[in-house]
This record gives sequence, C-alpha cells and structure tokens, in this order.
Amino acid sequence: MSVFGQNCSSQPISLEQEIELPQTSKRYARKTKLAIRFCPVSLRTPYRFDNRDPLLVYAVYATEVDCPEGETSVGWMLLTTEVVADIQMASTILRWYSYRWRVEEYHKIFKSGCQVERYRLAAEGMKTLVGFLSVIAVELLQFTYLHRTLPSASAIEILNPLQLRILKAKSPQLPKVLTVSWAVEAVARLGGYLEHRSKTPIGIQVLWRGWLKLHDLCEGWQLARET
Repeated sequence: MSVFGQNCSSQPISLEQEIELPQTSKRYARKTKLAIRFCPVSLRTPYRFDNRDPLLVYAVYATEVDCPEGETSVGWMLLTTEVVADIQMASTILRWYSYRWRVEEYHKIFKSGCQVERYRLAAEGMKTLVGFLSVIAVELLQFTYLHRTLPSASAIEILNPLQLRILKAKSPQLPKVLTVSWAVEAVARLGGYLEHRSKTPIGIQVLWRGWLKLHDLCEGWQLARET
C-alpha cells in the first residue's frame, strides 16, 4: 500500500456511498457500496521548481464493502486540489470520478463513431467541425446511455417528434409501444445494421451513420414542406 493509502486507511470511515460500476473487460456491471475516508496530504515539490514548499492536496480513499465473490475489489485513491473538509465534498469528489467512464465513452464515440481524426482542415474550419461533431457525439452518448439503462422508456425521450415520425415511416413493422430500444434499432437500421444478426451488438459506427442519415431525412422533409 502506498504512503497515501496507509495515511488514509488509518482515518475513520466518514461515509458509505453506493455507485454503479459499468461493465468492463474484467468485470460485470454491478452496484456496489464504497467506504470513504478523506484527509489532507502534503506532496513533495519536484526538484526542478524553485519553490520547494510542500503542495497541499486532499486525498479521498474509497474501498469496496462486501465485494462479490469472484470479483476484484474496487479501491480508489483520489488526489485533488479541491478542499475536502466535509462528507458532502468527499461524496462530490467520488461522484466526479465516477463520471470517468462516461467521459471515456464520449471520447470513444467522438473518435471511433464521428471519426474526427480522419478530417484534415485548416484551424478555423477544424474548430467549426469539432463543434458540430461534439454535439452529435453528445447526442449519441445520450442515445447509448438510455439504451443501456432505460431501454423500455418512451422513444420520445431521445427523439423529437419529426425524427419519430420519419423513423416510423421507415420501419417495416412497428411495435405496439415505441421504446428507446426500438428507436436505437431503427436508427441502426438506417446505418446498415442487419437485424438477422441479432446476436451482433449495435456498433457506434452503425449508429453514427444512421444518425446522420436520420438528420438528412429530417432536413429533406422540412425542405419538401417549404417548397
């Protein structure tokens, strides 16, 4: 155990907090409870800096309570320059860290789905394109998140009325209830997803292509109404 871990583990448990752990290549998704300790710590300043005064930071140490058998216990040592003086702030630091998987998923969508790195534009043009693609990446992030967490919710949660109308027109057979799961599959079909390969998960590039095509269909519908 590190010096930070030894220092923090000697502190009393300040609170216990439940969080959702997403699935990774090494674990299944699960809800778990973490015991949280926190304390101030001093970091030794690197020698290359003229100011040799110790740097004061705060450590938030979270360890899993009652880890399921066969799973690797979660333990996080989080260092922050935010002042952690009470359990509310310690809980906030842990919550911020738990967003890391969503941030990683956003970057995966941005790079693999939107394929931002394949474009070669001048600085101003690239800035505009990145802004445009960032919005689409956030939309797809919400799309995939609700598909994973609330697949039975109404499709109107992730589609506007025009998008819903067009997807209904493009779908060969409509279910009795239009859900988030149906909407994701309908968009994936626009992107080339083959339903007979039902065991194949819907990839982000298929969703990206389908989402762009849905935008084009919406624009075409609006132009047809105006002419």
